[in-house]
Amino acid sequence: MRTLALLFGCILLIIVLVDAFETVILARRAQRIFRITRYFYLLSWKPYSAIARLIASGRRREYYLSIYGPLSLILLLGFWAVGLIAGFGAVQWALRIRLNGNPLDLPTAIYFSATSFFTLGLGEPNNDASKYLMVVEAGLGFSFLGLVIGYLPVLYQSFSNRERRISLLDARAGSPPSAAELILRQGASPDRLEQQLADWEEWAAELLEGQLSYSMLAYFRSQHANQSWLAALTTIVDASALVIAGAEHDLKHQAELTFAMGRHALVDLATLFSTEPKDRQFERLTSVNFAQLMVVLKASPTALDPSLISEPALKHLRQMYEPYAYALGQHFLIALPPWFPGEKKRDNWQTTSWDRFLPGFAVSDPFTFRGDE
Repeated sequence: MRTLALLFGCILLIIVLVDAFETVILARRAQRIFRITRYFYLLSWKPYSAIARLIASGRRREYYLSIYGPLSLILLLGFWAVGLIAGFGAVQWALRIRLNGNPLDLPTAIYFSATSFFTLGLGEPNNDASKYLMVVEAGLGFSFLGLVIGYLPVLYQSFSNRERRISLLDARAGSPPSAAELILRQGASPDRLEQQLADWEEWAAELLEGQLSYSMLAYFRSQHANQSWLAALTTIVDASALVIAGAEHDLKHQAELTFAMGRHALVDLATLFSTEPKDRQFERLTSVNFAQLMVVLKASPTALDPSLISEPALKHLRQMYEPYAYALGQHFLIALPPWFPGEKKRDNWQTTSWDRFLPGFAVSDPFTFRGDE
């Protein structure tokens, strides 16, 4: 029995330590057969998001969903700590730990492990193996505390950088954003639109790097109910597809670069969260919508030539990324942005908490009550 406890404790310690190392210190995606963090988020997100679907108010639902990211991070750190304590406790019991000459049972050995991990100090074991193991666990407890203190600022700095650029998109592409608004608000200057696409290409690369390294960031919601990292990324790829179809020379080349980076981010993130692309159950840009989009683009001065844009060419580009964006939206309860706003709405910067105006859209609205539509 003690041999099994020793084996269990050692395996548990190895699994927890390797998982914490890969999640926090090893800043890249690690592919492993079993990973605690991965299964922790898969198993906890499903029931949490199921409850969110039952909340009728968009603002309340988004507030509820915004709690999950920070809360899951705290629970994950606690889960690691419990795993380490249980692992050391099982090993101590297997080594026949004795205090004051008396052998400890398994529950008391785990309690002793907890006091060693948090450096409270229940007492000094009588056997040498347990003494050395207690010192190792106490040192690991200090390291765990330092890990938490150093990890959280890095994580929130990455979140802050992501949200800063999303906030900038508000005045550039509307709330919620759309590809047509992004293009229209740049006017007829190709250079201005090209610079915007170059800036957002860099943001897409930063988003991919940040959320591959710290995957829990994807569960952190934006600070406005009608904004999200997925909507921003999809808007940029939408706009790039339009520019590829309707522009030439340097502007088209930059759009191709931004499109490639944006699609890369969508595909890799869909792979990371195991959100397999499926056949869409709705069409984001129907033939009628495409005709309306052309009317909008022709009615205003832009850097594009609408006569160059064909529906088949644009559809071909959309098929390269929309299934992945839609799968991510289903997983995170985030609606994909429209190609152009159906009705004129005030941007977030034009509103205050004292206005009676309330945005009639939350990014999770299409996923309530009706399942994964």
